Amino acid sequence: MRLLNASGCLDALTAPGAARELDAFVTKTVTPLAREGNPPVRIAEGEVGMLNAIGLANPGIDAFVAEHLPRLAHLGVPVWVSVGGFSIDDYVLVSARLDGRAEVAALELNLSCPNVDEVPENVGEVVAAVRAVTGKPLYAKLSPAASDVSRTARAAEAAGADGLSLINTIRALALDQRTLRPLLARGTGGLSGPALRPIALAAVYACRRATDLPIVGMGGVATGRDALELLAAGANDVAIGTAFFSDPGAATRIRSELAAELAALGFAKPDNAVGAAHQPEVPTLNRESRLELRKYLHTTANMEG
Repeated sequence: MRLLNASGCLDALTAPGAARELDAFVTKTVTPLAREGNPPVRIAEGEVGMLNAIGLANPGIDAFVAEHLPRLAHLGVPVWVSVGGFSIDDYVLVSARLDGRAEVAALELNLSCPNVDEVPENVGEVVAAVRAVTGKPLYAKLSPAASDVSRTARAAEAAGADGLSLINTIRALALDQRTLRPLLARGTGGLSGPALRPIALAAVYACRRATDLPIVGMGGVATGRDALELLAAGANDVAIGTAFFSDPGAATRIRSELAAELAALGFAKPDNAVGAAHQPEVPTLNRESRLELRKYLHTTANMEG
């Protein structure tokens, strides 16, 4: 199991120490041209989580490659680049520019941002087009708002995706208590934090039953128990998002808490907990992968690793 950050939730150049606690760092989404994003107010805290409507603000692929990527490479942590766009050609352009960059360990295709007005609807077409221009590992980041996220996952797999990132934020609205007007200038924004966790669990659970692609589970991860439950639902790796805003040291803390949770349940290592919610086995787990098909709680095999 690897521990990552959710795209946009940690600035590695501002907080390199926090980034180095991760097994891989995921950049903020990069688009072909620079974007200022949506007008403020763009972030609001609520009772059940945080809303953001940043709108893919980023320096654009040229500035990212020239200025940001070399600095990120010095962190000593594998760099995943989140790729975004408003057409298939946008995704292809950015991905092709990054294909020859040794600093880039993987590409995460942001196919699910709720804070922009135009995003391609056909996940399979985007993944297939990008697959044709890059040999980098491709992770498709999917929306929890899809009517059938498992079907979308199968389409991404068929088109050549190497993994899934589940899930992105979900569109939500918060009103000012006094004026009853939206807190965000855009109106709606992407909801993250505790309220997203059961939605993420459901998406990971469904996609694990539908595909044998590796899954990075994310959404409301604030404790080691949260990470364990995503693993049990079928995630292979876990990403931390909103928790970084209140606790820059969240990665180290959650890793320690996860180890304690695993030990309490008799698991020798995190990989042994993957798919535990699908007792007695997860049919879609690849027999040739580092994961075993059967995942039993409190067994001698788990205790021995």
